[in-house]
Order: sequence, then structure tokens, then C-alpha cells
Amino acid sequence: MLKILFSPSEGKISGGSEEKRELLGSNAARDVILQQYNAIVMSGNEQEILKLFGLKKIEDAAPYIEDLFTSPLMCAIERYSGVAYEYLDYASLEKAAQEYLKRSAIIFSNLYGAILGGDSIANYKVKQTNSIGDIEPDKFYRERFSYQLDLYLANDEILDLRAGYYDKFYKVNKNYTTLKFLKDGKSVSHWAKAYRGKVLRELAKHNISSIKEFMALEIEGLSVAEIKVVKNKTEIVYNIL
Repeated sequence: MLKILFSPSEGKISGGSEEKRELLGSNAARDVILQQYNAIVMSGNEQEILKLFGLKKIEDAAPYIEDLFTSPLMCAIERYSGVAYEYLDYASLEKAAQEYLKRSAIIFSNLYGAILGGDSIANYKVKQTNSIGDIEPDKFYRERFSYQLDLYLANDEILDLRAGYYDKFYKVNKNYTTLKFLKDGKSVSHWAKAYRGKVLRELAKHNISSIKEFMALEIEGLSVAEIKVVKNKTEIVYNIL
């Protein structure tokens, strides 16, 4: 089968009605970082809360100041609302495509680490690159989850659609495929986010289960410029038309 590695987003949707259940890996392995996050959020220390969230005004932090362990839960693939997720437009997909994303997408959260699209998570806020107390999320999850992910992905093909920062959470140690998007010969971050979301949508709509099937998929607005293979990484370079 095909697993798609994906990034989270700063923007999130509040609320949720999902039941609590075990996350990818295990809840116990996350306990230290989740407890640390919750202690800061519930401390009442506005300076520490704003620092963690990467915000300037406490009123902007209000949606996230809730007990992490009793907050409403939502599937991760539905929770995020940034550019990539706008182009994914999960809500408009048919049920089968939504279920595909819940089981095939692995999102690398700044708080929860690697989670499946269907894993239920609380509304949270951690600015990218920020530590949670004295814990560096990327290092924390790389050390504790890499072996588990190696085992979990052992029999799957991997399409890595993560932004570069999230490589720090997990290094793929087997053959994998990644994408690069060029506009007028230059890499542009906004369109890269947009087209990662668009590619993920097409994968779900067509129930793509292998890299071979993906290579045969035509995606509107994209054309393959070249394919590079370096060690265990195959990079497909697309021109945005």
C-alpha cells in the first residue's frame, strides 16, 4: 500500500465530536510532551502561553486555552485549515476518499508527532520550531518514534509530501518518492503548499495505492519536468502550468 507523509498547518478548526482512541504509535510514548504542553496552557502564565503559541495578544490565544485531555476531539485530517488543507478540501470529498485519507495520510504534528489522518486530536497551538517547555518536539519524536515508524511503514511505499522542516521528525530509511514544484523555473512556497494539498486530493479521489499508479495519474495544472534519483530518494519535479 501507499502511505503519504504530510505536514500540519498553523491554522486549525475548533470543536469536534470524535471519541478518544489510541493514536499511531502509542499515547503513552507521547505522555511527557502532552503533559508539558498542558501544564503551560493551564498555568495562567500569559507570557509563557503566548511564547508557546507564537502569538502577541492573549485574546488570540483564547481558542487554544483548554485542557488538552478533556477538549473536543476531531480527526487530524479535518482539524487543520492552512493552505494545503484548503486545496485538499476534505469536506467536499466522497466518503471513500475521506476514508482513504484517514488511513493513508500520516501527518507530522508539532505536538502529537506522527499521527494518521483519522486519529482524533484536540485543538492546539505550537508555533513551528518552538520548544514545549524544555522539550524540542522534532528531537523528542525522532528519538522515540523513528523505530516504530520504520516498522509501521516496512511493507508500504512512501510518498513524502512534507515541508522540509518536518524531515527532522523522521528520516525515511527506505526507498521513497518526493515532489518538487516550480513556477517559471523557481520554487515558490505558497504554491508548493497548495499543490501538496491538490496532489493529496487527487490521490484520495483515485484511491491510489502505489507509486506506479501515482506516476500514471494526470494532475491538472502540473507537468513533469524531470525525475531525479539520489540514493533512496526519487524526486519528481513538476512545472506549475
